[in-house]
Amino acid sequence: MVSSESMAGDNCSSPEDTKQYGVTDPISRAGPSESDRQRTRELEKVLESAGLYESEEQSALRKEVLAQIEQIVKLWVKQITRDKGYTEPMVEESNAKVFTFGSYRLGVHGPGADIDTLCIGPEYANREEDFFIILHDVLAGMPEVTELNRVPDAHVPVMKFKFRGISIDLLYASVAVCIIPDDLDISQESILYNLDEQSVRSLNGCRVTDQILRLVPDVQNFRTTLRCIKFWAKQRGVYSNVTGFLGGVNWALLVARVCQLYPNAIPSMLVSRFFRVYTQWRWPNPVMLCSIEEDELGFQIWDPRKNPRDRTHLMPIITPAYPCMNSSYNVSTSTLRVMGEQFQKGNQICEDIEMNRAQWSTLFEPYPFFEAYKNYLQVDIIAADEDDLRNWKGWVESRLRILTLMIERDTQGMLQCHPYPCEHVDRTKPCYHCAFFMGLQRKQGVPIQEGQQFDIRGTVDEFKQSVGMYIFWKPGMDIYVSHVRRKQIPSYVFPGGVRRTRPGRAANIAGRTSPGARECSPKSSNSTALDDMHEECYSNSAEKANKRKYESVLDVVNAEKRAAASSPNDTNCLSSLVAVEEPYIPSSSTRGGINLKHAKILEEPDMSYAKSDDQLQHKKCRQKERAEEIGSGTEFSHCPSTAGKYQNAVVEELEPSVNLGIVLTTQNGLTSETVQKPVLRVSLASTA
Repeated sequence: MVSSESMAGDNCSSPEDTKQYGVTDPISRAGPSESDRQRTRELEKVLESAGLYESEEQSALRKEVLAQIEQIVKLWVKQITRDKGYTEPMVEESNAKVFTFGSYRLGVHGPGADIDTLCIGPEYANREEDFFIILHDVLAGMPEVTELNRVPDAHVPVMKFKFRGISIDLLYASVAVCIIPDDLDISQESILYNLDEQSVRSLNGCRVTDQILRLVPDVQNFRTTLRCIKFWAKQRGVYSNVTGFLGGVNWALLVARVCQLYPNAIPSMLVSRFFRVYTQWRWPNPVMLCSIEEDELGFQIWDPRKNPRDRTHLMPIITPAYPCMNSSYNVSTSTLRVMGEQFQKGNQICEDIEMNRAQWSTLFEPYPFFEAYKNYLQVDIIAADEDDLRNWKGWVESRLRILTLMIERDTQGMLQCHPYPCEHVDRTKPCYHCAFFMGLQRKQGVPIQEGQQFDIRGTVDEFKQSVGMYIFWKPGMDIYVSHVRRKQIPSYVFPGGVRRTRPGRAANIAGRTSPGARECSPKSSNSTALDDMHEECYSNSAEKANKRKYESVLDVVNAEKRAAASSPNDTNCLSSLVAVEEPYIPSSSTRGGINLKHAKILEEPDMSYAKSDDQLQHKKCRQKERAEEIGSGTEFSHCPSTAGKYQNAVVEELEPSVNLGIVLTTQNGLTSETVQKPVLRVSLASTA
């Protein structure tokens, strides 16, 4: 077992311990049985066989790398101090500190995982110039540093790079002191004095990680359980904050809350209880490890009583350090639905394991994403070289969540999306590219309207325009979005490149930006070599093949139209031909599937797909309606001050009936019943 997990021995609790962890009393203080211990040993063997623990040599390398990075930033601060004209004694005393957070600090990182780090510098060393320019140039000149990329406009500004092969995410915060002491304690709220929001968010990563470790009953049990849940989430395709699922800190907070509810449980018990609890949880009831603290420093905290935006959050998972925030604000209706289904599936498997009807390996079986849906969106990303692809892919991936929200918005939630966070690469193509996929299905449980269609061309065009706003765009960066059916999924996405079904024709939703548009843009200096690369790379794609076919059909159509001009009564063959080949838009058929919307080509322009005035004004209308809803005085129940009462009222009923949560009604009319439909439901009156 990894040595970092053995550090938790002093934080263990005994069965006699009656301490309360979190905002409610525990659900159960029962300790493990011998069968629980045996299942825990089996679980740990599965985790080890999956390669989730790094070797001692790898751990030693990480420590060396962190020590070197700290020396680099100390020298950098001294250089900044000297360049800004401070005295030589001040230069000698100047200092910087590096802290770790995330999976490495929690002790659940695996081989190849990145290290989340925070550099804290003096108040005169700023982020914009000193960190992102001067320190960046220092790192760029070092042979140990590769894949250096700065992201200054991110929600939490970060510099990403590899140092001796170890991936590093480096954040920066300058605090209101001139000299950084070696024993700096960032857990004190006074460290936040006079900081901007970006610095507070940067510091919050370390402060939250440390608070999690303080608030769980047994750190070693927490670590093993979290390692298990993270592995499960990755296998089931729900580990990705950027695409609207949950990231590392979110899963850590969920696991920590279960540890609080079962303080004497061991990992096999905690994994089972994890799925039991969150299968029954009534979102948007918030998950909190401690009471929300208000302070005089004036930073905004998560509080749906005061902040209208907080009322729209679907799956609030609140950070325990001041200023508390919702760490899962990226979750959408679609991704919450997917996670709810996976929680239920995990709960069923754990019940079978406890009854000796299944093994732990069953829990970690990969999710068969490309067999789960009949229709998909394929997003192909192309760039001129490896560095450009890495930057371009990161930007596009961060916008996929927006595409999900746009589709939900423009179809009034009737077309459900399942973004898959894994990227895929066709190794047979000579260019630098990757692809992401999104499952599509009609909303389940809703009566099917005959002839109902989903026209999302405008949605995809809007998405592509937003992606095109990338400030670091370079010639060669491009994106293609295509609709493909299950049988048309490319073979390179399957293990070993073995295609399971015969390929079919794919349908284009939106192609690349037109050449004319590129010529009108200052970004339009694509070389002939880049055009050739794109042609070669994308010549076999669904979108390209469909475009060639459609153009050939149009040639025939034009001939038919000329013939129809001389024989106006003979037009039947024209519409029937194009109805088969028109390559656009997923729609819902009378059978409830998603087909392509076919448009007949007539003498006048086809406007069947055009949005109505109401649809064109949809975003503005929603904003206006939301403002009216916020001011309507609708009762909102899950306030921070009363959340403990809610949770305390329901956890008493959890054992053995396993019913958890309450039905909430938010300011925007959202209730837990509309968000998730658990197997068991309870409605408890609010005590507020």
